[in-house]
Amino acid sequence: MTDERKRLLIIDDDSLVRRSIAAYLVDSGFNVHEASEATQLCSAIKEFGPDLVITDLRMPGADGLHVLKQIKQAQPELPVIIISGAGSVADVVQALRLGASDYLVKPVLDIEVLVHAINKALEIKSLLIENQRYREQLESANHELRESLRVLERDQLAGKQVQKRLMPNRLVTRDHYEVSHYIAPSLFLSGDFVDYAHVKKRYLAFYLADVSGHGSSSAFVTIWLKHLVSRMVREEGLFGDEESFTTGSDLLLQTVNREIKETRLNHHLTFFVGVIDTHTQLMNYSVAGHLPMPILKTQTECHYLDGIGKPVGIFKDVTWNVYQLQLPEVFTLSCFSDGVLEILPSDAIQDKEAELLQKVAESTGSLESICNTLHVKDDGETPDDIAILTIVRGK
Repeated sequence: MTDERKRLLIIDDDSLVRRSIAAYLVDSGFNVHEASEATQLCSAIKEFGPDLVITDLRMPGADGLHVLKQIKQAQPELPVIIISGAGSVADVVQALRLGASDYLVKPVLDIEVLVHAINKALEIKSLLIENQRYREQLESANHELRESLRVLERDQLAGKQVQKRLMPNRLVTRDHYEVSHYIAPSLFLSGDFVDYAHVKKRYLAFYLADVSGHGSSSAFVTIWLKHLVSRMVREEGLFGDEESFTTGSDLLLQTVNREIKETRLNHHLTFFVGVIDTHTQLMNYSVAGHLPMPILKTQTECHYLDGIGKPVGIFKDVTWNVYQLQLPEVFTLSCFSDGVLEILPSDAIQDKEAELLQKVAESTGSLESICNTLHVKDDGETPDDIAILTIVRGK
């Protein structure tokens, strides 16, 4: 530390003591400035800019405690060492309370004790300055982080609005079908997505997809998926005739799987894809790694649909089974993403599925009733994205 030539200001009316101490400190590698009375304090500090002040306690006109108060008011970080041969214990206590770095008793027989006190005080000062600099840097970084988070939040809110506009509106057909959905994202954006359409006023096609991960990257996949499926329906006639009604769910999953593998989106999806012939109540569907399975609630029973299949986006050249089910005249079909299982209190997955089935059975089957029964809230506090899609056919 002495190699840095730290500047010391010594204030003492005893010239002999002052000069002997100053001479030793100069030999110890310090740059020393002397003052004979406390009245010279302000001008000496201004002109010399000391790193540390050494002052006597008893001097004509003003004592060392007065000097200490003045320094700590003007420059709280400037260390002060009191040296006195006339001080009492009360003076020592008062000096330390006022912020003195150390208190030494005259005569200082071993000047190395003073050098040690100086070095210790300067080291503490250096640490305080470093800590202050660190706090300022931390505050600046926190400010920049807060600003970045505000920008990100605005972007996320804008993305949320875009994603909401891509979601379908509630659908009611002349054949007494009503389709609606609910999305509760765990963050601003959701990796769960639903879509449905009444194609050529006969085939009610729908799907619920759950993209791996959370947040923006997963939400981007849902936007891509929306446009891909819309193009297939619009340009390729997906679900537009009897043949596509029979094989369309498998074709849709194969296409999405191939596109994901080719574009390397680094995500995989689980799917439930279904299409209902609203003239005959016959439903064809495919399952791609989806859990839990949809629940069919009729006037007499409530049960999960059957079906298995691999997730989309992991394996090449995969095909999916197409299952067929004759629906009754009156029913409710409820589809869920796996996030709904996270809000159920049971531990084992089998118990969660049993509890979900029981709650759907206790509900009226409407979307509102199911959400109320499950206590689903769009408050951003769910551990995972939650998507619910219901298809209700009444009399």
